[in-house]
Amino acid sequence: MTTLNQYFDALRETKVWRSVFRGGTGKSTLRNSMAIQQNVVLHLLSTKVRTRMLEFNATWYLGTLTLGTFGILVITGILLMLYYHPSVPQAYADTKDLQFVVSSGQFLRNLHRWSAHAMVFLVFAHMFRVFYRGAYRPPREFNWVIGVMLLLFTLLLSYTGYLLPWDQLAFWAITVGSNIASAVPLMGDKVRFLMLGGHFVNANALLRFYVLHCMILPLAALFFIAIHFWRIRKDGGLYARHSEPDVVMTTAPARPPL
Repeated sequence: MTTLNQYFDALRETKVWRSVFRGGTGKSTLRNSMAIQQNVVLHLLSTKVRTRMLEFNATWYLGTLTLGTFGILVITGILLMLYYHPSVPQAYADTKDLQFVVSSGQFLRNLHRWSAHAMVFLVFAHMFRVFYRGAYRPPREFNWVIGVMLLLFTLLLSYTGYLLPWDQLAFWAITVGSNIASAVPLMGDKVRFLMLGGHFVNANALLRFYVLHCMILPLAALFFIAIHFWRIRKDGGLYARHSEPDVVMTTAPARPPL
């Protein structure tokens, strides 16, 4: 048992463990601040923030804008689900009805589509900004990994939504993409079969892409978004270079210890 405890103690001292599991910023001794930092929701209301980080050119609000587009996609996606059936005979007809029959259906669909394009652009811009400022360096390297995973989820959400209209553009785009996936060494055919639920783009593929696009990927993205914002607070707030002033200001009233 002693050897096992020593093993876990040594594991907790490794760089990987310390980058994933952090106990706070290391500067705050207030119980209220620690309670907020340990909570996924309360951490959004920071007790202190660098005044430099409130300026527009510090972050260009790219993370906030990305979260906003994700919220628009969730709301418009739920509304679109009310008029859509993930079946081969009905999917294309529902898409046409949304465009020509349903009141404001074309606006709703276009809002969903352009928000998806904007989210892809904003995620790339946000990651370029983070990389340029060097905010991926320790102790923030774990949050950078979370950001890369969110980038992959964003691309997968955009790709899986491509098939849902079930038109010629969607059919051949998924056909080309699945054929590219089949070129993966050793397991390409299995990956393609897992994507399509068979050997061809048919009803099985449509149903799988629908479940991925409307349930699995959004929930996974929401989970990692919560971790991403939580880690920003755990790592000491938004990144500021050492040359930038470290002036702080109170942004939230004191809370009783939880």
